[in-house]
Amino acid sequence: MSLSLCVYCGSRNGDDPAHLAAAREVGRQIGLRGWQLVYGGGSTGLMGAVADAALQHGARVIGVIPHKLIQRELGHGGVSDLQVVDSMHERKHQMAMQSDAFIALPGGIGTMEEIFEVWTWRQLGYHHKALGLLNVAGYYDELLRFIDRSRSDGFLWPDVQELLRTDTDIDRLLNQLAADVLTLKAQTPPEQQDAAPGGVASGT
Repeated sequence: MSLSLCVYCGSRNGDDPAHLAAAREVGRQIGLRGWQLVYGGGSTGLMGAVADAALQHGARVIGVIPHKLIQRELGHGGVSDLQVVDSMHERKHQMAMQSDAFIALPGGIGTMEEIFEVWTWRQLGYHHKALGLLNVAGYYDELLRFIDRSRSDGFLWPDVQELLRTDTDIDRLLNQLAADVLTLKAQTPPEQQDAAPGGVASGT
């Protein structure tokens, strides 16, 4: 199936080589599956690794980056389409509008903010797209325990927690996201499938 996957991840490599290896494997899988990659447009860290691997394996790659971050994150000049925008809000909006599903790899607070935002949008019904979290080498163990605590303390409904697919295995998680995309598209009325996330009007 044709699928456009938005990948959130760090602009640094991190200290554990497993993180960089996972980013490269995700990019490779995107190419081998005939999918499209949508990401933050940088050429450094895990962002650059996933984009390079996807390109090397034949994927179309869309990068979305604000003017202000072109030098800091070294905007990737080799991607299929580098879209330069004015703000972080526009960056996240454009990435979301061009994606069928979202996945977070290891990263810092920016990665956390991005995956939590699209998860919140899904909870509130602003979009009907699949969500995933790749837990590489236990990186997200503590975060997942926090999410469990949020549920057990009554701040998170179980059905909302289940919207975010989590796994340690790349192939299994990508397969699950692909299945979720098919299910969600079948369940979502056509007029809602292109609904803009976060209440931002489409095309703005």
